[in-house]
Amino acid sequence: MRQFAGRHKAVIFMVLDVFIFFASVYLAFFIRFEGAIPKRYFESIVMLSVINILICLPIFYWQKLYSFTWAYVSVQELVQLLRATVYSLLLVLGALFLLRDYRLFSGFPRSTIFIAYFFIFLFCGGARFSKRAYLSFSRRNYAMGGMSRTLIVGAGDAGEQLLRSILAKKGAYLPVGFVDDNLTKLGNLIHGVKVFGPVENLPEIVKAQGAESIIIALPSAGSKSIKRAVELSRKAGVKNLKVLPSITELIDGQITIASVREVEVEDLLEREPVELDTISIEAFVKGKKILITGGAGSIGSELCRQVAKFSPSLLLIIDQDETGIFNIAKELKKNFPDLDIKALVADITDKDKIGKIFSQFKPAIVFHAAAYKHVPLMEEQPDEAVKNNIFGTKAVGDAAVEYKAEKFIMISTDKAVNPTSAMGASKRICEMVCQDLNRKDFTKFVSVRFGNVLNSRGSVIPIFREQIKLGGPVEVTHKDMQRYFMLTSEACLLVMQAGAMGEGGEVFVLDMGKPVKILDLAREMIRLSGFEPDKQIPIVYIGMRPGEKIIEETLTKAEEGTRATKNQKIFVAKLALADEKKMAEILADLEIAAKDRDFEKIAVIFKLAIPSYNSSSLKP
Repeated sequence: MRQFAGRHKAVIFMVLDVFIFFASVYLAFFIRFEGAIPKRYFESIVMLSVINILICLPIFYWQKLYSFTWAYVSVQELVQLLRATVYSLLLVLGALFLLRDYRLFSGFPRSTIFIAYFFIFLFCGGARFSKRAYLSFSRRNYAMGGMSRTLIVGAGDAGEQLLRSILAKKGAYLPVGFVDDNLTKLGNLIHGVKVFGPVENLPEIVKAQGAESIIIALPSAGSKSIKRAVELSRKAGVKNLKVLPSITELIDGQITIASVREVEVEDLLEREPVELDTISIEAFVKGKKILITGGAGSIGSELCRQVAKFSPSLLLIIDQDETGIFNIAKELKKNFPDLDIKALVADITDKDKIGKIFSQFKPAIVFHAAAYKHVPLMEEQPDEAVKNNIFGTKAVGDAAVEYKAEKFIMISTDKAVNPTSAMGASKRICEMVCQDLNRKDFTKFVSVRFGNVLNSRGSVIPIFREQIKLGGPVEVTHKDMQRYFMLTSEACLLVMQAGAMGEGGEVFVLDMGKPVKILDLAREMIRLSGFEPDKQIPIVYIGMRPGEKIIEETLTKAEEGTRATKNQKIFVAKLALADEKKMAEILADLEIAAKDRDFEKIAVIFKLAIPSYNSSSLKP
């Protein structure tokens, strides 16, 4: 039905353009001869109009002037129209030069051609901008239909795109002004909407304009700016607060009213925006076969989304979670219909199946995100951490070496630093496995460490959200507990950046910014839900769980720190390479201990492999 409507609209505009071509030529002659066109030129008018139709229609179609949406027609379409008009004019002039010896194409004033094309541009542009102009003109006429008077914080490109989207359709918002710290924009009109002043004046502007809603359109700004706008909006008494997501979260970079969402706690944690070299990421991914393990998980699924933006030739997704992998594949096929996607249900510890997958598809780049990550569970079952994390990594890594993948990027964690848990120790040994495999052959192995990912499955944010929904209490393990946090999209893009710059054997460390107190996080989430912490929703302390630290580290002192890279958010840990023979012995002993479920032996081997390992629950 939608395709039929699109073709129907194209036919209507083609017919309209035919009429415009005739009318423009006639009007050009009419003006040139001041209303008295000599009869001998009427045949020339007809023939010139026919030539225009034969030339202009294909050119206009080629420039996609029949494939646009009325509601979102913009300067881009105007540029396309100008380009098509100039191309058509040049071709018509060329055709008339070739036909100059024919009676019908000689003897008339050549100025009429230029006048005609001025009118073609004017009338065709007017026809295409008519609905946009009508909606802009009539915006205030439908303001009485229950629409919310809305201020937009941010008068930059994002704010302008958002306003254009709001004006293009009747919806819930009536834009009454912009708020922006750039004083050079003060008093300016953007699509008829005034820029009133800096964000600090938000309470006064809200009162003066009778604003009922605020949309924060600062996708490229840090969360510090967003938090400031939220706090001032609360001070102004505005309850209906919305925000545009960060640029990294937007699937195609396009901003519309559909992009607007509720303010989330991740918007308020005062993280600085991540700067990326998208050119190097594109060169790393585009046109290549990419394999992502753990593709149904929080990190893996976001890696799939971010990788898909850079047009790989094939995206292979592996996970044990049948439902999860079905859902991410369905989402990707909807958002990236031209992308070749293969979703495979597989266990990374199944060496035979992993080998067959590599043999069949021969991926060039492997992102290894599959792992068990829950610290308390792995403390109770360290054998599973060994089997899945360590030997799963080795199985996929061995296949990458055998089938000559270009690069293997393993997702690690800050819990691998001075590990106090089986999960952290297993991931540190995964890093050592990758460094060991890097010595083998063609494939370059790198690992990337980062901290907690906001809103990932099983993380603190969804747990707090559910506790608030039930009326509390919100359970915090310790009043001083701190964690490093990063947006999933930012973490995944930095992983891709690190993968692109990796030369083999590195353990990259992502700069997670400042650690966030879990208590502050809980209080902010309660406020976002419309309640007062410790009054309407109580906070209780339940004590630390086995394997947890008060604050996670990003590097050990024994590891001699890091060295910088060209990206200010990515560092390389200075780690000593494990002895190849010792590494083989450690893996052999771990395999036996895990098979026997000998937890004490596993702890002894962890301590042997990682001298800084210190577990409270798995004492050797």
